[in-house]
Amino acid sequence: MNLYTVLLVDDEEEVIRVIMNKLNWEKLGFSVIGYANNGVKALEMVEEYQPDVVMTDIRMPYMDGLELSHRIRAEFPGTKLLLFTGFDEFEYAKEAIHLEIEEYILKPVNSIELINVFTSLKIKLDQEISEKRSAQILQKYYMESLPLLQANFYSTLIEGRIHEEDLPTYLSDYQISLSGPYFCCLVIHTSSTQVPENMNPLLLATSVQKQAEERLSARWNTKSFSYLGNTVVIVQLSSDNMISELTDECDRFCKYAQKIIGAVVTVGVGQVCDNILELSQSYSTAREAVSYRVIYGACRAINIKEIAPQEKGEADAADDELNALFKAIRLGTEDNVTEAVERYMKSEVFPEKSLQYHHIAVIELAGSLYRFAVNNDIAGEEFSGDMKNLYSYLLDLEPEALQKWLTGVSLSFRERLINARSRSTQSFVFKAQEYVRENYADAELSLDRVCSALNVSNSYFSTIFKKETGKSFIGYLTDYRMEQASRLLLETNEKNYVIANRVGYADPNYFSYVFKRQFGVSPSKYRAEHADV
Repeated sequence: MNLYTVLLVDDEEEVIRVIMNKLNWEKLGFSVIGYANNGVKALEMVEEYQPDVVMTDIRMPYMDGLELSHRIRAEFPGTKLLLFTGFDEFEYAKEAIHLEIEEYILKPVNSIELINVFTSLKIKLDQEISEKRSAQILQKYYMESLPLLQANFYSTLIEGRIHEEDLPTYLSDYQISLSGPYFCCLVIHTSSTQVPENMNPLLLATSVQKQAEERLSARWNTKSFSYLGNTVVIVQLSSDNMISELTDECDRFCKYAQKIIGAVVTVGVGQVCDNILELSQSYSTAREAVSYRVIYGACRAINIKEIAPQEKGEADAADDELNALFKAIRLGTEDNVTEAVERYMKSEVFPEKSLQYHHIAVIELAGSLYRFAVNNDIAGEEFSGDMKNLYSYLLDLEPEALQKWLTGVSLSFRERLINARSRSTQSFVFKAQEYVRENYADAELSLDRVCSALNVSNSYFSTIFKKETGKSFIGYLTDYRMEQASRLLLETNEKNYVIANRVGYADPNYFSYVFKRQFGVSPSKYRAEHADV
């Protein structure tokens, strides 16, 4: 049986242990995944574990239960909130109602009351998930998809087949509002191979589209439609700087879709444009971003600007087989590249027609490879000299030799792109670490501020930072601050509250709490124990 997860939050550990021991949680359909003794720690645990239910006290140090509830409701709207406190105050109750709190429970906690609360909550959670997974509801969602004329218009728009002079007529006739002023395409890909048992993949994808409309439409004024097996979303932005915020929200949606309806979803975020007719380019880059799930993994949002800032694409490629070769170079294995070269050489690009036609095909191939190298900032030795000499060399090669040369060049391009990505992420993490070193004393330093300074989304930054360092950003920042604090304790005679302020903690009590959690002793005891070492 799948159990719903619960996080308990109270600064009195004894209260938490009483609650944990009072109930047969498994029998009620729940599992306690852990507990936190303050709101700050609780928020960290919510971000990491995304529990179904958070049961929190109101009065706590560092971040009280209402502020914690505000943050959870804003960032994790699917989480159910329970408040319990010893303070029976009407203002708290009003605020709890405003936050859509499930229950408001007074201390001391009564086991019968708790059983009733969680029994009702279990029924509600079951009902919500049942509705989202119901084949009948999914079929209804499918039948309620966007009107055919609007869907056809959107499809034609991203295909680049709408003429500028016809655009106002289409928008007026189909009652479509695209005011922008900035636009961006999202491609939402739902895996058809990783599907919950007894679930129709088509109905699952339709449910994902419906959930995306519900979660994104109000904030981003979206237009959604199905296209080539994916959901495409046209997003309207008031500023092109909002793309990182959009990426983070899409990333949260991917995790939400997996948790609630069991869908493995990847969202590709395309380039931002300021002209409706440029949405075809935004769609193309969003579709390319989705392809990078083979490198960065599914169940996440992938922003093309962040993961491939230099890989601008291979404009004017000769044919589909050459496009397939370039895709293999960017995303495939060595075997994929070798196979793509073989298919290209056997395609109609090199038919046995005439020597003149063969020469034209070779010259076009060299030109396409050159453009690919330039667009992806690859300094290929093959193209560093006189192109005329390269053409002459290639025109003299027999088919087997030409295929061998093309295979070598393609594998070389692949290796250089891999190295370029690695250098890019290492540089990216180094800049973040440098930013911490320069700003760790600022109590307002946060993940959001670092991402804003680096102009990347929180989701991409967090993934890359942890991959490169083995730590979350908050963990790294805390470790660095504690390292500086321990040094100041031993090298200076400053008071604890002064040191706390110097390493970015406005609250000396919270500084002491974090320090003790890190080193096992209080700052004062740490100084005393190491003073003579």
